[in-house]
Amino acid sequence: MGHLSANPMGPNPSGERPLGGEPDSKSHRWLWIVALAVLIAVGFWYFRGLRTSTEAQGPGGSGGASAGKGPGRQGAGAGGFVVPVVVASAQRGDLPVYFNGLGTVTAFNTVTVRSRVDGQITKINFTEGQFVHQGQDLVDIDSRPYQVQLEQAEGQLAKDQAQLRDVQVNYERYQLLYKEGVIPKQQVDTQGAQVGQFEGSIKGDQGAIDSAKLQIVYSHVTAPISGRVGLRLVDVGNIVHATDSTGLLVITQLQPIAVIFSLPQDQLPQVASKLQKGDQLVVDAYDRDDSTKIESGKLLTIDNQIDTATGTYKLKAVFNNDRNTLFPNQFVNVHLLADVKKNLVIVPASAIQRGPQGTYVYVVQNGNTAKIQTVTIAQSSADKVGLSAGVNPGDSVVVDGQDKLQDGSKINPNTSTAPTPNANGAQQPTSQPGNTHADAAARRRTQGPQADRSTGKGQ
Repeated sequence: MGHLSANPMGPNPSGERPLGGEPDSKSHRWLWIVALAVLIAVGFWYFRGLRTSTEAQGPGGSGGASAGKGPGRQGAGAGGFVVPVVVASAQRGDLPVYFNGLGTVTAFNTVTVRSRVDGQITKINFTEGQFVHQGQDLVDIDSRPYQVQLEQAEGQLAKDQAQLRDVQVNYERYQLLYKEGVIPKQQVDTQGAQVGQFEGSIKGDQGAIDSAKLQIVYSHVTAPISGRVGLRLVDVGNIVHATDSTGLLVITQLQPIAVIFSLPQDQLPQVASKLQKGDQLVVDAYDRDDSTKIESGKLLTIDNQIDTATGTYKLKAVFNNDRNTLFPNQFVNVHLLADVKKNLVIVPASAIQRGPQGTYVYVVQNGNTAKIQTVTIAQSSADKVGLSAGVNPGDSVVVDGQDKLQDGSKINPNTSTAPTPNANGAQQPTSQPGNTHADAAARRRTQGPQADRSTGKGQ
């Protein structure tokens, strides 16, 4: 018998695994999956612990400080949340009482200069916008026709005067003849009547002379008042007439100048009583934005009736206008100083808060805590409020940041003395409060774990 063949199902004498070793590949794959799961678990545990440590140190300050108070945020009234605010000091003083209204500048006098004679303009003696004085020559009109009329009237006067002398001599002769009985009485009376006729003619001639001279004077147009000349309405060479509706120029008196403004009828008794006592009420004119003072003047008078449509009454104030800052028909905001309240505690208007408990302010107490203090308002203005009770002079009151406060809240006060308007027109302080622990914690949460590692808190 020959050699038996090798068993194909037996072990391989060379010790090598058969081709396609699937059991070993599956073992390696499971090892990689287990390792990856372990790494994910470790990373999740690490970042969770780091976040817990950061939050524990956030609102309460450092880790040691928050360990005694417990983790998590604390309320504003519990002393754990410091609120940055802006404060100002209450001061004792006098608060002026202003009545505010809208007004229009009106020229104290306005004159449209017209010609009083007919003729051609030969010369213009002013420039547009010039300030002229009363009696100053403005326009010259051709006066030669009136010179001719003057000469004719003077000639007629000389003729009538000569005839008057003749009839007067004859009248004297007739009187002598009548005394001698030569002529009748009627002839004497007729001669006396002729004397009277020529005397009347002479008076008429003198009137014609005066009229011609007056026309010559009117040929030189002069300024009736002192003021500012507007735009020229006619040019040299034009024929003007005394009946023309269009004038030669317009003069407006700017010094002094008036402002007509309106106030509510409820304020009339207080203003009227001041005027009846002879008090001089100061009136300030502000620009269209009510931000810049233009001129100061005095109240002149009050209108004699109230406008039933608006419930307001008109007042007239006069201004010297030495700098010519007010122009006719200019729109202005008017502030009338009606009274002055004495000996009040004055705080900024932004400090006043209103709620169910009434009017109150936040007063800064020792330990930088905010306390709600009820106050009594005696007088208020645009940016200041006068108090009669509730706050003492020297107390610090919160003027910005009240929306985040409660009674007893911890605050980080910062004094601001120069408020500036923001983009919305509101007032905001020029200096901002400093950073608090909450701000630092917020920055750390935004920057991530690298910020903690740089300070040694992430280890």
